[in-house]
Amino acid sequence: MFKSRKSGILLHPSSIPSSFGIGDFGRDAYRFVDVLAQAKQTLWQILPLCPVDGSGSPYQSTSAFAGEPLLISVDLLVDEGLLSQNEVEAEKFVKPQGTDYSEARKLKMPLLRKAFEKFSEKEYSKEYKDFLEENKAWLEDYTLFMALKAFFIEKRKEDDRELMEFLRETEGLLSEEAVQRYFYSACWCSFPKDIRERKPDAVEMWREGLQQNIQWECFLQYLFHIQWHALKSYANEKEIQIIGDAPIFVSYDSADVWANQKAFQLNALGFPTVVAGVPPDYFSETGQLWGNPLYQWKYHEKTGYQWWISRIHKALEDVDILRIDHFRGFESYWEIPFDAEDAREGQWVKGPGKKLFRRLEKALGELPLIAEDLGIITEEVHRLREKIGFPGMRVLHFAFGADKNHPYLPHSYDKNTVVYTGTHDNNTTLGWYENAGEEEKDHFRRYMNVTGEAPNWDMIRLAFSSPAQLAIIPMQDVLGLKEEYRMNQPGTTEGNWSFAFDWEMWNDGCIEGLKYLSRLFGRNYG
Repeated sequence: MFKSRKSGILLHPSSIPSSFGIGDFGRDAYRFVDVLAQAKQTLWQILPLCPVDGSGSPYQSTSAFAGEPLLISVDLLVDEGLLSQNEVEAEKFVKPQGTDYSEARKLKMPLLRKAFEKFSEKEYSKEYKDFLEENKAWLEDYTLFMALKAFFIEKRKEDDRELMEFLRETEGLLSEEAVQRYFYSACWCSFPKDIRERKPDAVEMWREGLQQNIQWECFLQYLFHIQWHALKSYANEKEIQIIGDAPIFVSYDSADVWANQKAFQLNALGFPTVVAGVPPDYFSETGQLWGNPLYQWKYHEKTGYQWWISRIHKALEDVDILRIDHFRGFESYWEIPFDAEDAREGQWVKGPGKKLFRRLEKALGELPLIAEDLGIITEEVHRLREKIGFPGMRVLHFAFGADKNHPYLPHSYDKNTVVYTGTHDNNTTLGWYENAGEEEKDHFRRYMNVTGEAPNWDMIRLAFSSPAQLAIIPMQDVLGLKEEYRMNQPGTTEGNWSFAFDWEMWNDGCIEGLKYLSRLFGRNYG
């Protein structure tokens, strides 16, 4: 699928330097594109751009189609005349430390509200109207969903009389603690019955009654769309492609599930009967209980996989190449009972296999997809990926130890591969090396014929020299950062998604090192 050898950097926009608690699509993002081009890198991989959950994770989102509003640059809104320079300057951090979603929300949302008020004073532009029309299929459901959640969250702070009815409805199904969590967070399962079940009259009534909040959500998505596509175009002009990320599953409390309840395995009250996760593995002895509702694959097949076609089509409008997270779930997925305490109670169940991807290809043409095929991978998963032709992934952190022909060692794989030193779920390479056992370290040093004094650059060199057509390096490894700068620790809920670099960490040596290795191993040249 990928005809030439390329390399690039893994860095989510939230990790770009910023004075507002979170990186965004502003001037520092353009600067990052410039340094990528200077370093002769042609790939920029990001995490999902969708709205994050309360912990900052983009893998449990309120929508698989929408964008995270905090990534909107308020500095760029000054150029658009929607904010004044004084308004923006008054809210900036003096010296931010890492990504702080909570602080960013406090700083940015009032500014975005001011911009919305100014935007609403004028007649809507053709560009805005076109955006609403072109994205109507998902935008209408998403904006109503978000407006409903905001309405009920505020209402229930003052009036929780509906809580008793919700407790009666869910008696024997949920603990009282879970019921209260769903209720006060205004999960869609706690909406009044008519709108929870999307009765047409109720949808129309609520849409009319919440019109102002709906317009606010539309405005945020419009700004996100305009700013992101301008940044993407700038990167593409410099011959840099964007690699996006699409989680296989969606969050239960999302517009996707609320608007498409037949597409998921839910009971009569709208709760999942089974949920997603993975069995015990390298990351966790008890497995990972993700909690996402599982798809009703027979329904998707019956509808010609239309929801999936819409989802992948939208994703490929936003990025050039798409990594499909947890690809093995399309062959078989780990099904866990809704009331299970952890993932050990699950079982493997067959997924849609190649039928889904053949349908996607028929509707969308050749698919520039990367299959994230890490974890417990069977021969059936390998055969599925090979039949479809997607490149798989190899992570060098997992390659070293007793097995001298480990499948992640470069001499063991072919060129239809994307190699990483580590992913967002891994430690940094310096952190990995410090924590590795002596057998792993010895194997690593012997394999590379190095002393281990600069394991991050040794690992980058190994990735660039490998047969893999694409090589992706987390920004932390280029900068030589230790364990405290890792992005995510799977199986944990606190202290993640906060990595942000500072331009003081970047230097000409980073540019020259990447440029030298790219030229030496035939990446991004010719």
